[in-house]
Amino acid sequence: IAVVDAAAFGNVHGVYAPGNVELTPDILHNSQKYIKEKTGCDSDKPVSFVFHGGSGSSREDIQYAIKAGTIKMNIDTDTQWSYWDGIRSYEKEFHDYLQGQIGNPEGETKPNKKYYDPRMALRRAEEFTAKRLGEAMDDLMSVNSVN
Repeated sequence: IAVVDAAAFGNVHGVYAPGNVELTPDILHNSQKYIKEKTGCDSDKPVSFVFHGGSGSSREDIQYAIKAGTIKMNIDTDTQWSYWDGIRSYEKEFHDYLQGQIGNPEGETKPNKKYYDPRMALRRAEEFTAKRLGEAMDDLMSVNSVN
């Protein structure tokens, strides 16, 4: 029988300043030992854990939780921010081209269509999110992994 548990070990949904979320992944390791002892299970990891709310967690804590049997971690808050940050970056870079359909630093009559096309800002958002997802895959040790 497969058992999956969303154990609380200091993890929270949402965004918090670094240092305000204190994980205690030892709880997961101790739970595995306890469950194995009580059930007589052969596996060192009789339970799979879900890591609810990984935002703001250190890479070390994330990887220690994975070693304890964590098989899923939520990163929605981080991907929301990365998407927004991409749009924000685009607006900052092309601000002077986004103030009207015509007229920019290159000239009063220069068109800005290629800058205010929403697909351009959304593309930047996608690029930032793809970068964040790559970082998460590294943190979660899932790059080139079959398990």
